[in-house]
Amino acid sequence: MQRFVPLVIVLSMFGLFFFMMTDEDRNPNEIKSVIIGKPAPTFSIPGLEPDAPALSSADLKTGQPVFVNFFASWCVPCRAEHESLMALAREHGARVIGIAYKDTPDRALAFLDELGDPFTKTGADLDGRVAIDWGVTGVPETFLVDGSGTVVYRHWGPIVGDGLEAKVLPALEAAK
Repeated sequence: MQRFVPLVIVLSMFGLFFFMMTDEDRNPNEIKSVIIGKPAPTFSIPGLEPDAPALSSADLKTGQPVFVNFFASWCVPCRAEHESLMALAREHGARVIGIAYKDTPDRALAFLDELGDPFTKTGADLDGRVAIDWGVTGVPETFLVDGSGTVVYRHWGPIVGDGLEAKVLPALEAAK
């Protein structure tokens, strides 16, 4: 009986590897967010425009779902997802707040002037502290906060391809 133990171990490992390779919902590059189901982190950062009011966690508690998108002008994937953010705001009426991550306000504003501004309000996370509190692993990253201020969804990476229709919009509908 003991001679079958190595065979059982090898077959078990093979089964585990096979499951991990065929699991369609698993992205090995994505780190799971620990803030899903928890209140959005408390923060206050300056507005992106010179005379704009500060952006704070109070802006997330409006009774309506709101997306929080971390972006940067130097981020190529941010450019790729920008049209999806425009569609999310323009065609689906979603409220999207932007946080410029480790970017200068003038460059971030030039980025938005060039591609369009889907954000209802924008803040500047100059030192990246707010992104750390949210658990951002890289830009772009988008979170959905429900009307009570609880983080209910995280989209890791750019919203491209069918990501808007397949993942983001169903999360928005579930949060309403």
